[in-house]
Amino acid sequence: MATAGRSAEIPLLVIVDDDASTRISTQRLIRSFGFRANVFPSAQEFLDSGCAQDTACLILDLRMPSMNGLQLQRLLASRSYQIPIIFVTVHGNNQDQREAMKAGAVDFLRKPVSKETLLNAIQMALMHPTLR
Repeated sequence: MATAGRSAEIPLLVIVDDDASTRISTQRLIRSFGFRANVFPSAQEFLDSGCAQDTACLILDLRMPSMNGLQLQRLLASRSYQIPIIFVTVHGNNQDQREAMKAGAVDFLRKPVSKETLLNAIQMALMHPTLR
C-alpha cells in the first residue's frame, strides 16, 4: 500500500506521439527524471484511457493521424481539463506555435530537444497555476 501512495505523489506525465521510437525514448527520459510516464500512440487512445484527470503534464506531438495535437488541446479545454501541455514536434511552424501558445500551451519545442530543455519545460509545466 505504501508504494501506491508514494506513486500517487509522483506526477504523471503523458506522452502522445505517433512515432514509437520517440514515445519509448521520451518515456525512458521522463522516468530517468524521476516521474511516472505513460505513452499513447494517438490522441484518441489517450482520451479512451481515462487517465486525463490524473495527468500532471501532457507532452504532445503536433502532427498525428486522425486528431492532431492542436485539436486534442482544444478538445481537452472544451471538456474543462486544465492539463499543462508541452508540444514537442519536428513539423511545427510559427503559426502552429502561436496557436498552441495562445490556447495555453506551456511550451512549444522543436525536435530534437535536449534533456535539459525538456526538463526545464516540464518543471515550468508542473509549476503551472492550474496545478496549485
